[in-house]
Amino acid sequence: MKKKTSPELRMADVSEKEKNLREAVAAGVIKIKKETMTEISRGNMPKGDIFPVAKIAGINASKITSHLIPFCHNIELSNCDISFEKREKEIEVTAKVKTLNRTGVEMEAMTAVSVALLTLYDMLKPIDKSMTIENVRLLEKRGGKSGTYVRKD
Repeated sequence: MKKKTSPELRMADVSEKEKNLREAVAAGVIKIKKETMTEISRGNMPKGDIFPVAKIAGINASKITSHLIPFCHNIELSNCDISFEKREKEIEVTAKVKTLNRTGVEMEAMTAVSVALLTLYDMLKPIDKSMTIENVRLLEKRGGKSGTYVRKD
């Protein structure tokens, strides 16, 4: 029996691409109990203020994405901003990432969101272990050969 071989694994060669402004926006949510949101509003967090810690974690993660995702290029970021929207029983995290480079920053934006959400989980787990992280997704990207993408839903 002849063994099938998989395609050769490789990083995409971007050396021939032009540098231009590339931007990506990603988001995700952490579902929490209403009581947990009340405690957040009161500032009663066992590990301290959750939002600055999650913001720093997300920004740091965006800068080391190539160390975490095997075929991501190591790129210099121009900016990464993380924001939070509190709702009744969830917090939405949004990351906006920019670079002037030969490849996009979609993975950096989604990594920033994922790590910010995991940090919120870590900060809140002493009072709510039932949380779930959901719907991490690319909302939009601009720049590069493939142009602009904006999620429709």
